[in-house]
Amino acid sequence: MRAWVLSQSKPNGGEQAVGQLREFIAEGGFEPGVRLPPERELCETLGMTRNTLRRALDALEREGALWRHVGKGTFVSSAEAAPADPMVELGRQITPFRMMRARLAIEPAIAREAAVNASGKALMTMQLAMERAHSAPDWAEYERQDDLFHRAIAEASDNLLLLTLFDQLNGVRRAVAWGNVVRESQRPSPDHSSFAEHEAIAMEIASRRPEGAYEAMRNHLKSVSERLFGEA
Repeated sequence: MRAWVLSQSKPNGGEQAVGQLREFIAEGGFEPGVRLPPERELCETLGMTRNTLRRALDALEREGALWRHVGKGTFVSSAEAAPADPMVELGRQITPFRMMRARLAIEPAIAREAAVNASGKALMTMQLAMERAHSAPDWAEYERQDDLFHRAIAEASDNLLLLTLFDQLNGVRRAVAWGNVVRESQRPSPDHSSFAEHEAIAMEIASRRPEGAYEAMRNHLKSVSERLFGEA
């Protein structure tokens, strides 16, 4: 395998990071079926942050150049060789609006269960995600923390079936084409409505109010839907 030589200028995200990762794979002689090094090693080799690397990996996975196996790693593939992922295929067929309707049907019920079963650790995980979302330097990091917040609620339900259902729902959400979403700022403003909405959900869960948690999550998702589509 040819040694990889770092370029003098480090990528700061987007297409440059994707191009650098693509070049690393080509120059490194990674053939279809070969597993890439772990993320930590890739970050050190490519001079990328973990978030930048993950966005680049996501982009190449959508192209079919990579595929992932949970617990085993990320593998190189051709579009023909990549194993079919039913969640990704479903995400390519569903509209963002239908995706939001599915979230409205499922996530409030998960929040209700979280209010019954949440542990102290789960509540701390939610709080940490909210704090990091507030201080996120850009939309990508905010969205990552938003994702972690919602998954923490699913974990707090203490129900493996609900957590698995959430992960599948989230897998489809990631695959949906959100090309119509335009960001007008580098990061969320301090009065971004989701901050207060997340706090309301967390408070209802921490206070052990199942129906309040259900309504708080439903109100949050309706608010997101209204911002995206003009209607809930």
